[in-house]
Amino acid sequence: MPSSRVVCVADAQAAEAWLATWRAEHPNGVVMAAPPPAAWPFRLPLVPDLPSGPVAIRADAVDDAFPDHQTNGTRLVTTQRAYLEAEWSAALDAHGQAWLLMTDAPEHPSTEAPEHLLARAFRAADPAERLQLCLEALGAGRTAPALLATASACMEVNDLHAAARDLDEALALAPGWAAAHYERGKLWLRVDDMDRAGATFRAAADLLPAFAPVWANLGATLGELDRPAEALAAFERALALEPDNAQALNNVGVVRRELGRLAESEAAFRQVIRLTPDMAFGHYNLGHTLFLQGRFQAALSAYAEGQARDAEKNPVQASRLALCRVATGDGAGGLRDLQRAAGSLPREYRRQVLADTSAILWALVTQHPELRGWEPVHAWLAGELAKTGKQRI
Repeated sequence: MPSSRVVCVADAQAAEAWLATWRAEHPNGVVMAAPPPAAWPFRLPLVPDLPSGPVAIRADAVDDAFPDHQTNGTRLVTTQRAYLEAEWSAALDAHGQAWLLMTDAPEHPSTEAPEHLLARAFRAADPAERLQLCLEALGAGRTAPALLATASACMEVNDLHAAARDLDEALALAPGWAAAHYERGKLWLRVDDMDRAGATFRAAADLLPAFAPVWANLGATLGELDRPAEALAAFERALALEPDNAQALNNVGVVRRELGRLAESEAAFRQVIRLTPDMAFGHYNLGHTLFLQGRFQAALSAYAEGQARDAEKNPVQASRLALCRVATGDGAGGLRDLQRAAGSLPREYRRQVLADTSAILWALVTQHPELRGWEPVHAWLAGELAKTGKQRI
């Protein structure tokens, strides 16, 4: 969530109206132009030196700051709106009397010079062209922004060795730059070094605590390291910054469930569903939490809602739905659902799904010996697993 000192308006007319009000309130204030937004992702520091006293910085064509043309699940953090707004917010709050006025849909396009190689690189659709332009920019000067941009272009084409080299050089030049730590953390994740990823995301979070995604990545990494209490604290920081972020809420709900805080987990998932009612996994996660509470009928309803919204008809979640039917006494319905869910799965995947279902069924029966109608499901699972030599019950 950006600072209240970051003001977004729709067009030039709204910008002029805001500035007229601001000038009336700050008759001695200074209005200045921001650096061209297309250059923002490649500036260090991002925010120019500001005069003392009230100052309004106007930025038109602000959408030029957020190019999103990278492929292969890659996006340079400094091209992301949330990151740039967090950087601006930190600088404005530190100044105390500065505001940033941004127009998202200006009447006139940006006049960013075409020779700005990094801006051109990240407007390119072709990863090879992007990398070539980044290398040209790097040849003109091995600055931290050029190194960071080139590292991202290298990650996009899976040249992780070159990306690591450039990121380490960027960090040596700019050890206090949150973006460099964040990108290095992403690369540690790519090579499955969770310890270093966690330490690097922590450094980035300490440098730019208002950037919600860094807390989300830190939380996910700590979760992989089996440190759920710390993961929850990180996810809750992300949620505090973006309280209507359904993914952040979902993460909080999952970790609360892992910690046995089932009522709080349920509350989080119900909020996820309110925010994104068509997201199948919000319903599935709620169903899982309700199942662990022993509220089997409610869990059945939640899983059914998830399946109704799930175009893929996830077989693992379908097997959980089947177990909910068994838990409510509908063994025949559960068996039908389970057979349908497992029927066309690849052999190894089918075996894993049935083995997991078998283990959950056995735990359910052990905890609820009064349960009726589960025996045919048990017999079918045992028979199917025996065929593969993986009988569990």
